[in-house]
Amino acid sequence: MKKVKDKQIFVGEFLNIYQKNNVKGETIDKKSLDEYLELFINFKLKVKQAEELGLDTVASFRKELSGYRDQLAKPYFTDEATLNRLIKEAYDREKYDLRASHIFFRLQTDPTPADTLTAYNKAMTVREKLLKGGAFDALALEFSEDPSAKDREATQQHPFLKGNRGDLGFFAVFDMVYPFENGAWKTEVGKVSMPVHTEYGYHLIKVTARRPALGKVIVAHIFLSIPKNSTASDSAKIEKRIDSVYQKLKNGSTFEELVKSYSEDKGSAAKGGVLPAFGVNRMVPEFVEAIYSLNNIGDYTKPILTPYGWHIVKLIEKKTSKTLEEETAELKQKVMKDARGNQTKQVVLARIRNSYPFVENQESLKDFYTVVTDSIFFGKWQSTQAKDLTKMICKIGTMVFLQKEFADFLATTQRKQEKQNIEAYVNKQYTDFVNESLLKWENSQLELKYPEFKILMTEYRDGILLFDLTDQKVWSKAVKDTVGLKEFYQKNKNNYMWETRLDASIYKVTKPEVVQKVKNFITSGLSDTDLLKEINTDSLKILTIESAKFSKKENKLIDSIAWKPGFSGDIVTNGSTVFVNVRKVLKPEIKELHEARGLITADYQNYLEKEWILALRAKYPVDVKRDVLAKIK
Repeated sequence: MKKVKDKQIFVGEFLNIYQKNNVKGETIDKKSLDEYLELFINFKLKVKQAEELGLDTVASFRKELSGYRDQLAKPYFTDEATLNRLIKEAYDREKYDLRASHIFFRLQTDPTPADTLTAYNKAMTVREKLLKGGAFDALALEFSEDPSAKDREATQQHPFLKGNRGDLGFFAVFDMVYPFENGAWKTEVGKVSMPVHTEYGYHLIKVTARRPALGKVIVAHIFLSIPKNSTASDSAKIEKRIDSVYQKLKNGSTFEELVKSYSEDKGSAAKGGVLPAFGVNRMVPEFVEAIYSLNNIGDYTKPILTPYGWHIVKLIEKKTSKTLEEETAELKQKVMKDARGNQTKQVVLARIRNSYPFVENQESLKDFYTVVTDSIFFGKWQSTQAKDLTKMICKIGTMVFLQKEFADFLATTQRKQEKQNIEAYVNKQYTDFVNESLLKWENSQLELKYPEFKILMTEYRDGILLFDLTDQKVWSKAVKDTVGLKEFYQKNKNNYMWETRLDASIYKVTKPEVVQKVKNFITSGLSDTDLLKEINTDSLKILTIESAKFSKKENKLIDSIAWKPGFSGDIVTNGSTVFVNVRKVLKPEIKELHEARGLITADYQNYLEKEWILALRAKYPVDVKRDVLAKIK
């Protein structure tokens, strides 16, 4: 459509920006199109100069543009259909809480296929025992590799802890790692799942309860502890005591009074027994079970026994459920932070892999089985140990990745961790390397594949350049160039005029009997400063004064009086007397620079921009293809 010093700018770019900034569905107006063309030319001329000055090569510019690009590119690396499915799944699961037990079979990080098979077979053997009638808690105690399943003897660090026999208590969506959550939600109450594989190992899951979601709740409790080593007689006395407290509550005593008199939880007792807000996975199952029975705010439970003692629990607040639309934004954040968010990434990776020629050299990968040593599990492996490896390891599109790049990847991603099988570790790291390489390649192709992304990046690029150069040429220059500002003011000072003003003082007197005394002092020529000292002699503020040069519409009282020297009439308001002393009526006059600096600076900026554009138009020839413009019109 037009050229700016040999740089062609096409119709599509012009119309895209024009429509984005000017058109809201209406037909393009010929006049507005002409006006916008001039603005567009000025914009492109400024960008052209910014490029010639090398502003697009400055590190700060590149960093800022890269940051914007990262944000704009994110949607292209998220599969919206998968994301929406996961959000809906999480929302549906959010409506329920589960209680489950598990028997756990541990796997080391990055296990070999043989280790994985061994753990799976162990899990299947125990599952067979369960299906034949074996007690879950007994088999958990015998076979589970979760330490919490078994009793733990008292030590200096902790008291005796009774094992949970596999019982994990209640949990909600997002409380467990995603594969475990999936396994639990897909298992019927009372049934045992097939072995569920997580990053930690295999789990046999038995779902023991499914309840409408408790959500986040706030409760208060009255607590009586059961001391260690209590006898049956001691426990009976404590039970009798909590029953007595419960009867007092039923007979009309307030919950807060009973908390103060009886509760042994000193932390919550000072707050009326109120505990911090919590979800189902934060309390022992017995405590949570009791809360499920509380339907209304203010309801309280019968005495309940937990491993810590006796409680009476009162419902204070319960979070209400929201619609899917109301929760989508929050759930989206949770999904993307959770392991399940990786599903969207895997869909994108599969799409990329299928979109371009992808070649792997498995023999090149096997070379690393011998050069990678156990030092990598201590974070001390050096990529120089693979310095003789120079072959291609994979190729995506036209981008070739060499063994050296994989060696560098291994070196930068290594961390201290449990020792593993080298071959399994290298294979896993290679998968991560390929995935990262696929994303890197796709990222490099965004401008080529998606015209809308290219247009948006051009807008951001040009916008940053325009901002930086305009700041140099106009905004900051107008502020820093004090000599230029003064010269501009001298040439244009008749544009900055005061209208007729009053040089006056407004007096407010709180005691009517003092009004005449104040006027007498004013007439005698006493200054406002001395007048205040004379009248306000004690702690009472009898007189206040506002002195200024007032313009029209600046003060309602000033606008209401006669504009002539002398005292105005008295106005009584809210027990105070207000009057004005007009010293002088000031004729229109030129404002001093300091009196209108903001306005003068803004006008100077406009002047600098106009001069800048004239210089640009003279420096860079612009050729508008009028026949093309006519077709647009």
